[in-house]
Amino acid sequence: QVQFVESGGGLVQAGGSLTLSCVASLSTFRIRIMGWYRQAPGKERELVAYISPNGATVYVDSVKGRFTISRDNAKKSVSLQMKSLKPEDTAVYYCNTHPYDGPSWGQGTQVTVSS
Repeated sequence: QVQFVESGGGLVQAGGSLTLSCVASLSTFRIRIMGWYRQAPGKERELVAYISPNGATVYVDSVKGRFTISRDNAKKSVSLQMKSLKPEDTAVYYCNTHPYDGPSWGQGTQVTVSS
């Protein structure tokens, strides 16, 4: 069974930084597009950024210039460096494949940005 273990979240003031990490027990990790998603209270889960097997990256407009996604295929890990955080970035953050095609979601990691 595929598992994703996210870590690195926390409470930070607006303007602060956090780096999230995710380790995946996915046998096909090297050839999969990996994404970071987030779900804010009362909202649907949304894709934040994704990275292709060769390192090409895409971001949603709301995080462009502030977030950086990266991956380490040898470690089957994907990271999300977040800078200039805003209260609206508050959410539980998850990693998974992109497009999402069924692997179970991990427990996520909570990011809370205070104003």
